[in-house]
Amino acid sequence: MEFSIKKADLSVVQADLLVINIFEGMKELKGASGNVDKALNGLIGEIVKEEKFEGVAGSCLLVRPHEKGGVKRFLLIGLGKQEDFSEEAIRQAAAVSVVEAKRLQAKHVVSILHGAGNGGLPARDCAKAIVEGAALANYEYSKHKSEKKKKNGIEIFEIVSSNAQHVRGAKKGIELGKIYAQATILTRDLVNEPASHMRPVDLVESATKIAIENRGTIRVKVYDRESLNRLGAGGVLAVARGSEHPPFMVHMTYFPKKKTKKKVALVGKGITFDSGGISLKPSEHMGNMKCDMAGAATIIGVFSALAELGIRQEVHGIFAACENMPSGKALVPGDVITLMNKKTVEVLNTDAEGRLTLADTLVFAKRQKPNVIIDVATLTGACISALGEEIAGVMSNRPELSTKILSSAKIAGEKMWELPLEKNYKQLLKSEVADLKNVGGKYGGTLTAGLFLQEFVDKTPWTHIDIAGPAFAEKPLNVYTKHGGTGFGVRTLLEIIKE
Repeated sequence: MEFSIKKADLSVVQADLLVINIFEGMKELKGASGNVDKALNGLIGEIVKEEKFEGVAGSCLLVRPHEKGGVKRFLLIGLGKQEDFSEEAIRQAAAVSVVEAKRLQAKHVVSILHGAGNGGLPARDCAKAIVEGAALANYEYSKHKSEKKKKNGIEIFEIVSSNAQHVRGAKKGIELGKIYAQATILTRDLVNEPASHMRPVDLVESATKIAIENRGTIRVKVYDRESLNRLGAGGVLAVARGSEHPPFMVHMTYFPKKKTKKKVALVGKGITFDSGGISLKPSEHMGNMKCDMAGAATIIGVFSALAELGIRQEVHGIFAACENMPSGKALVPGDVITLMNKKTVEVLNTDAEGRLTLADTLVFAKRQKPNVIIDVATLTGACISALGEEIAGVMSNRPELSTKILSSAKIAGEKMWELPLEKNYKQLLKSEVADLKNVGGKYGGTLTAGLFLQEFVDKTPWTHIDIAGPAFAEKPLNVYTKHGGTGFGVRTLLEIIKE
């Protein structure tokens, strides 16, 4: 699907489907939508009244003109209440238009620039959101299906505006939207890959491929088992003991051509399959554990976009890739391991393994002397219990940093909620035989996991994002996020790094 924009009068364009919009509660169509309605002698407005179309967010109304013209069908999208309007409403509207266009087998779709008129948003942001919503709604993962669907989808998605200034701004927005969407899709593809095709070495190769494609701006250094031993990465090595597949730690570095003094470190959890180890998961909780590397996949997706966005900060991406499997060599409950910063941990539950690998990678990240560390991980089922499947939990040792991340998440349309690093709960992590234990009891599991990670960043500004819920959709989360890997977190991280 090719995206473009041009300056033109909507009443004379040609398309299989022309997409316009209306806010909830509006009595008549206005702006560009109103101009189209006038060109049709009020046909759309008449049908709106007949059908009692309310303009509720995500709703749509299909109209076929009485006379033949340049447009075969018109699609009226509901934007919801104007006071609630945001970039996310635009993404949803664009996604609905793509879903309907595919159902109608439309090849050429023309859309107005949602939000640049009555919505009052900059044209660049509107176009960016349109492209994100449309491209992500168009996503399908069919790599392993024997019968491939015929390529009869949308070929051209064209935005049209009569405002020359809006067109100029929207051109930049389209390019940004394509970059953000493609990075998200890359992460979706990695997460959707079955564990048999995404072993630790495969995740390493995915990161290496990004470096090759961005030769000169991204460097990758890979640490194998021997190197991990020298580093003292006891968490990574312990978790990987039960697997036949060797572990790796990957250090990606983005070097901008023109850089500022700021340095950002991104850390991701990279468990390519999590059986729970000796603390074996119930079978009903194991089916989608290929997604336990979604944090690392998010980092790879972000790195794929840095050069194109012209990011000026030096960015480090760090993840440990390994499997958590049971065997005669596996880590067992009661074992004491030594992590990279020499702290010892009593492992009481081998299914709380992600924090062990993250601890080592956080220590490694801190050694790069970044201004800020952000880690992303499918860390705790407790976070799903607390916030559900659509919302990520955010914990930070700097309130101003968590505020920035939550603000970026809102722009990106990714739902996040801040949770506390409750100091009194630190006592729950005290061990009788080691410095720490890896679980803190029955309650508050997300909070004690965050407190555990905090032990490995010292005073470096740091934020932890638990994406256990939204990283993988058991059922569709919205119009542009269907079943499977979601790419959650990519757009938020790109937004905060860019801004």
